[in-house]
This record gives sequence, structure tokens and C-alpha cells, in this order.
Amino acid sequence: MKKLFSLTLFLVVLFLAQICAAVNVPYLTGRVTDNAQVLSADKRQAITGILKAHEDKTGNQIAVLTVPTLEGEGIEEYALAVFNTWKLGQKGKDNGILIVVAPGDRRMRIEVGYGLEGALTDGRAGSIIRNSMAPHFKNEDYNAGIEAGVKAVVSVLEGGTLPATVAPAGKKASPGLNLEGPELSIIEKILIGAFIFGIIGLFTFIGIITPGIGWFLYFFLIPFWAMFPLIILGSAGAFYLLIIYLIGYPLAKIFLKKTDWYKKAQKDLRTKGKASIGGFTIGSGSSGGSWSSGSSGGGFSGGGGSSGGGGASGSW
Repeated sequence: MKKLFSLTLFLVVLFLAQICAAVNVPYLTGRVTDNAQVLSADKRQAITGILKAHEDKTGNQIAVLTVPTLEGEGIEEYALAVFNTWKLGQKGKDNGILIVVAPGDRRMRIEVGYGLEGALTDGRAGSIIRNSMAPHFKNEDYNAGIEAGVKAVVSVLEGGTLPATVAPAGKKASPGLNLEGPELSIIEKILIGAFIFGIIGLFTFIGIITPGIGWFLYFFLIPFWAMFPLIILGSAGAFYLLIIYLIGYPLAKIFLKKTDWYKKAQKDLRTKGKASIGGFTIGSGSSGGSWSSGSSGGGFSGGGGSSGGGGASGSW
């Protein structure tokens, strides 16, 4: 028993040590900690002045951190670890904000304390990342991008409005359709993804294993696979997923067509007008097909969770 306890304790300590090693929280050296050295001395001083003036006026504590790379760490987990280690904001008010920029990974995040989530919502933080910071970062102008992000955050917290979209140098801001997905937290992506992929995934599965109507569902589901994943994966991820669907669905149908149970289902539909597959009864009718569950049919359930802090992440 003692050996088992000692082994368990050793594994726990090792696990905690690995977590601590993975999250390398730098020292808090000031309102602006430029470890990636992407800010000029004048700009660092100017941003510090903006943050100090805002803190004197409102009590809100905002800090900026740049790091060369996250070394494989997720931007959300890293920002939360730094925020809680630095203990930004006043005790009891939780009115702190951390802006993290990792140029080597092309990632950034605005981590918002609980007390300011009502003023600087996840949506507003995401808008600042996309419209005020990312356009400058795409041109590797970190001085302008970080200053624009700081000014936008301060403007929102002091009752102002969000700035307009910044067009990158040499380009005009397009009023057309924005195909990039919205900035969502990990929990939001999981919940929305479970809903979207649960529904279209179920119909895709039904189409694959069903003779006859399966090919109708293949073409019917194409626009759903093309548009719905945009919300979770963005335009590039949705495009690759659509290609996988367009190729994978027919291949799966061809493979299943050679199985005995699929051939039996096809025969039963032709001779009896119905077939049983996986606890479901398929009936052929004037509309092409229908589904009904048997007494042993299953149910559908989802889950939920909570977040350690509000904010938004982004890339450029």
C-alpha cells in the first residue's frame, strides 16, 4: 500500500512539474514587458503612458506582454497562466486585462478579468484583434499594432466605441463577405461544434449506410458541409473539410456496397419495401425513403463546461 501511495505521489509531482515547465511565466517588469523585442523604446514608453493614465483614471490595470514564441503552448492557457501569476487588477474587483503577442507563432490574445467582462466582451475583444491589431501585424508593424490594440481597449473601457477596420498598407478594406470564423473560446467551439457536426454528421452517417436515398443526401448535404464549419474552423478549415466530405462519402459508400448486410438491405428494399439497419427500419415510399427507430433506439445528449476567463484569441 505504501509503495502504491509513493508511486502515485511521484507521478502527481512529475505531472505538476511538467505543467510548470510548460508554462514559462516571465517576470512582471512593467506595464509593457517586451520580451520579443518588437517595440521601439519610444513606442514602449508611449504605450506605458497610455496604460498609466487609464489606470489613474479608472483603476483598471492593463499589461502588455510580447514573447518570441509559445513553444507549443496554447495561447489561451499561456495567457491565463500569466494573468493569474501576475494577479492583474485590484483584489475583489478583478479589473485587469492582459494583451499577449507571440510574433513567432503569429498568435495573440486579450485576456480579460472577470470584473471587466461586461465592458470588454469576448466579441469586442475579438473585434479589436481582427480590426485594430491583425492588419498591422500582417505588415510586421508591431509598434502600430500593439498601440492600436491598447488604444482600442482603453476606448472601450472608458465608454467609447470600437475603431473602424484598419486596412493593411497598399490595400483597401473590403466591405464584402468576411469568410473567417468568429473568435470563440475553446468551450464555445466545443459546444457549437458538437451541435453542428452532431446534426450534419448524423445525416451523413444515415446517407452512407442507406441504399438509394444515400446519394440524394450526399448532394443535399454539400452546402451544409460547405458553410456551417466556417463558424468553427474558418474558411481554410471549412474548405479542407468539404474536400474530405466530397471524396470520403463516395468512397465509404463504395466500400459498404460490397458488404453482405448492405446487399441484404438493398434486396429487402426491392422485395419487401423496407429493411432494418442498426436498429432502424428504412421504408421505401413515394418520397424515396423514410426512417423510424425501433424499441431499442438510442438517445442524443450533450455536455457543457466553464472557462477560466473571458477574452479572445487571434492570428495573422
